Amino acid sequence: MGDLHNRRIFLRAAAAAGAAWGLADLAHVDEALAWAAQQVGSIENNRQRFNALIPGQAEVIVSVTSRILPSVDGRPGARDAGVVYFIDRSLSTFNAAQKLLYTDGVKDLNSRAAKKSPGATTFAALAAAQQDALLHDIEKTPFFTAVRFDTVAGMFALPTWGGNRDYMGWHLLGMTHQARYEPPFGYYDADANKRS
Repeated sequence: MGDLHNRRIFLRAAAAAGAAWGLADLAHVDEALAWAAQQVGSIENNRQRFNALIPGQAEVIVSVTSRILPSVDGRPGARDAGVVYFIDRSLSTFNAAQKLLYTDGVKDLNSRAAKKSPGATTFAALAAAQQDALLHDIEKTPFFTAVRFDTVAGMFALPTWGGNRDYMGWHLLGMTHQARYEPPFGYYDADANKRS
């Protein structure tokens, strides 16, 4: 009778632990699903909100990233892939330390744009050739270095981070998203290498 009683206590404890784990895990799943639903709704309405950037800053960042990775001959660029959303999300999470660098960099670009073309209030208002000339002037600055790196990262990162919309960056590389990837080099036998 003692063993049966101990087994019942163990099974009850295991069931309780499993239920607690399941509920804790469900909270994370619910949070992730809510965020995903918000992103899908935002993209469908074409009104995705920014967390770190204000709309004027985002417009300039879109213009800069579009000059770094432009859309050419039907090939998608940074604008198409939503790289600005990756940058915004990074500046509000893991890359928050660079938010001031971005704010100051956008302010500097807008100031340079106004000097270069009277009447232009932002970098985004300039023609593509004028934008390229201004970016050439600042290409050695920490701001441009950060934006260039973040543009490439946003183009090829997981879409859950905001960029690489519809896996556009991966498709440029010839990579398709799939649940499981097969080894590209065929069968590998570690034991055969030991015998050699």
